[in-house]
Amino acid sequence: MKILAIADEESKYLWDYFEKSKLEGIDLIISCGDLDPRYLSFLVTLSTVPVLYVHGNHDKKYEQMPPEGCTCIEDKIYVYRGLRILGLGGSMRYKPGPHQYTEKQMTKRVRKLRFQLFRKGGFDILVAHSPAYQLGDGRDLPHQGFQVFRALMEKYRPKFFLHGHVHMTYGRQHKRYDRYMDTHIINAYERCVFEFEDEDPQAHIR
Repeated sequence: MKILAIADEESKYLWDYFEKSKLEGIDLIISCGDLDPRYLSFLVTLSTVPVLYVHGNHDKKYEQMPPEGCTCIEDKIYVYRGLRILGLGGSMRYKPGPHQYTEKQMTKRVRKLRFQLFRKGGFDILVAHSPAYQLGDGRDLPHQGFQVFRALMEKYRPKFFLHGHVHMTYGRQHKRYDRYMDTHIINAYERCVFEFEDEDPQAHIR
């Protein structure tokens, strides 16, 4: 399954200079947050595949203008063509506002998923806005990752963890790809394409 992951910055390549052929072969689009809802609506309208999303810390506007035709996967395991996709959006709380959580609050969200996780037998892809703690995150509080995401990877060994929030333009230390135990970690900043079945996704992410 070929997946387009997006986050944080609308791709001019897709939005301003769109050609339907650019999405040829894409089976699923996943947004990791902080994108204009009109951008997601545009992609779902002009493609023939589902667009799944979680919220970023700057997505307050989704309350008044949710992306039409797209599926929010916050706090649930969404199954598509047999893939179990778990959504946990938001960032570390650093000021008042929606879609921000303390470590304790994010852990509480995960605990509420216990029945779903048991029923589905785990998950294959974790979709979040923030990275995991010390795995491609920043040391400042707004960009610090969640420790509970590491715990999820350790316990359930998903094949992929997709996140945004930490822009790759912030510096060379922020990479597109990382790995933790059995999980391939992809920073979806702007856009990237990967194959779920690929045994060496680092070599083929584009």
